[in-house]
Amino acid sequence: MKFNTLSTLCLSVLVFGATASCSSAEKKEPTESSEWLTLFNGENFDGWKEYNSDSINPKWEVQDGMIIVSRDGDAIDKNTGFGRSIITEATFGNFELQLEYKMSPGGNSGILYHVKEDTAYTSDYFTGPEFQLLDDVDSPTESLPHRMTAANYDIFAPDTTVKTLNPPGEWNSVKLIYNNGHVEHWLNGTKVLEFEEGSDAWNAAKANSKWVNYPDWATFKEGHIGLQNHGDFVAFKNIKIREL
Repeated sequence: MKFNTLSTLCLSVLVFGATASCSSAEKKEPTESSEWLTLFNGENFDGWKEYNSDSINPKWEVQDGMIIVSRDGDAIDKNTGFGRSIITEATFGNFELQLEYKMSPGGNSGILYHVKEDTAYTSDYFTGPEFQLLDDVDSPTESLPHRMTAANYDIFAPDTTVKTLNPPGEWNSVKLIYNNGHVEHWLNGTKVLEFEEGSDAWNAAKANSKWVNYPDWATFKEGHIGLQNHGDFVAFKNIKIREL
């Protein structure tokens, strides 16, 4: 399915346990009249492409109503391009995104948004923020709170007092909301993070993150949605979005 509709969305998120404020003039609540767009038709990659590429690497496949990446858990081969994300052909500004995912033990992946596709960038994650997906228990690479599942990767950690993560091999549901800088991360029906993009807390976190040397990161207020290939098996389904 090809999309000609650009989306605009709403997000709110928790910053290390501190709730960010947002006035009614700054955010707009979703309404029943908002139209859901199905981003994945369950049959093929219509509406999707690989980042900075005219083709989609065979590490990505569609089967049984799922988008699957790295079925065999192959390590990323930078020489062949394995490891690139796929992104929506459509771009979105303010939105509510929902999907389900499951991954292999030790798995690592992410959902990116406001991605800028340009050959000036070697990867989408140099341009757009990431809702982290991870095996929190047995990850071989990540251990910091702000790099765990449902984190705004390397910026803010989710609230572990309310977070429930199903183990590898089981489905988890995600809701991601962005609305004029107000962001919410939801996991399995619970809001686990809320923050204001561009706030003092956000700027301080960015200054102490890996993104400090990437001046264009998180500066685009409209862009593609990306699903990350980190070399681990991940399956995605029921991917839909609506503008706010």
